[in-house]
Amino acid sequence: MPRWGMSKRKQPKPRTGTEGILPFRVDPTPVDATITSFSGLPLVAEAFRSLGLDASCREHLRLKQRERGFTEGQMVESFALMLVGGGDRLDDFAQLREDPGLRGLIGYVPPSPDAARRFLYAFHDDKAHALRPADPHRAWIPPESAPLVGLGKVNDDLVVRYTKALPPKEVTRATLDHDATIIESRKQEALPHYKGGRGYQPSYMVWAETGLVVADEFRDGNVPAGMQNLQLVRKAFESLPKTVTERFFRADSACYDHTLLSWLRQEGIGFAISADVSESLRAHAAALPAKEWKALDADREWAEVVFVPENEAIFEPAESKPDRYLVLRWKPRQLALNEADGYRYWALVTNLDWKGEAILSWQREKAGTIEHVHDVLKNELGLGTLPCGRFGADAAWSRLNVIAYNLLVVLKRVGLPKAQRKARPKRLRYEIIRLAGIVVHHARATVLRLGTTAERIRVFIEARFQLGGLPLAWTT
Repeated sequence: MPRWGMSKRKQPKPRTGTEGILPFRVDPTPVDATITSFSGLPLVAEAFRSLGLDASCREHLRLKQRERGFTEGQMVESFALMLVGGGDRLDDFAQLREDPGLRGLIGYVPPSPDAARRFLYAFHDDKAHALRPADPHRAWIPPESAPLVGLGKVNDDLVVRYTKALPPKEVTRATLDHDATIIESRKQEALPHYKGGRGYQPSYMVWAETGLVVADEFRDGNVPAGMQNLQLVRKAFESLPKTVTERFFRADSACYDHTLLSWLRQEGIGFAISADVSESLRAHAAALPAKEWKALDADREWAEVVFVPENEAIFEPAESKPDRYLVLRWKPRQLALNEADGYRYWALVTNLDWKGEAILSWQREKAGTIEHVHDVLKNELGLGTLPCGRFGADAAWSRLNVIAYNLLVVLKRVGLPKAQRKARPKRLRYEIIRLAGIVVHHARATVLRLGTTAERIRVFIEARFQLGGLPLAWTT
């Protein structure tokens, strides 16, 4: 093929026996063998099926109207395979379909991009979304369609069934972390967000002890992060397995809402949430004597402030125990107009009776869980590229990314060695997902021959044995 901008006549002559610089030539005849470049993807499918998610999809989605075609489980599984394999758009399904070895290993031909698109469209509710305010500055959270609710229940089943495979002592405590993230989008339907661009701002809830995403809510970009979070938080805690006896919650100031705080207290959930530094709270902190401040690190000090917000009485009876407010202060290089005392302040509200330093340190650990999930979902799976302009379809895309993320958590925790348990999707693709292999069909049996080392083949076989034990965990 001529180089760009160069006529065929001006091409340099190739070296004798080769097409390029390296000393080899390409045989134009396709290999007469069933080859796959996705040998590791069947491990994700085995995690999906071992958890019984195919049956869960059939029970909760109920989208299939004809006997022919893909089942709901095959569609959800295919999305997980495409995302884990490195795809981030619907057209990437074509690459899975063109891989003959993968088709033989998973037992069906993956859907086409058009079939995948129609599947996503089924999650969009035109009637519900017609109620969206015409004013782009008016925030609104639409109700989820029945299929989208069902897809959330599939993820609930994944969480509960996976935790049954863990040692009981590992699933008695649940610390749920909440945060929202911005997905930039130039789609016509995308609305302005607070950072000045356009896009969407979904929220996620992560179970810190297991690394699983237990709940999500897709939102327009103009929806404030602090709007109506109680529904998502309640759903996340309700999705936890019954083995959990200790429940905790961490969040930034988007969840500094007294309705939410009241619910957490009533449920006996320990929390540590960043608080708004109001003028009243700032005044209380500034009035503390110097001896009340303790060094947290080289630049910051902390103190406990006796403080009761004026509107808290609306939500709590007079005899209830007030929350604790821990305040950090430090001297910035440049002060704002409201920092005349020389300090900048940050506050945290909690109902825990731990030592102040321990609470501050524990609350900051949230950044290592929820922000890590945001990074992986957007930059290493497919959340950063939304498939269309239909809100319900994009919400389903977000939830399918969550399911793919959780399946990777299961694969790493159950099937892979400890050295790979913290591996990100990019690393897993390099080491195991994108392994080349030859699929051989002989005597009614299918055999996969991997083009890698004996040690890596041993890890691959062991992962299949471990994943095969998951059904015993969730059916008993």
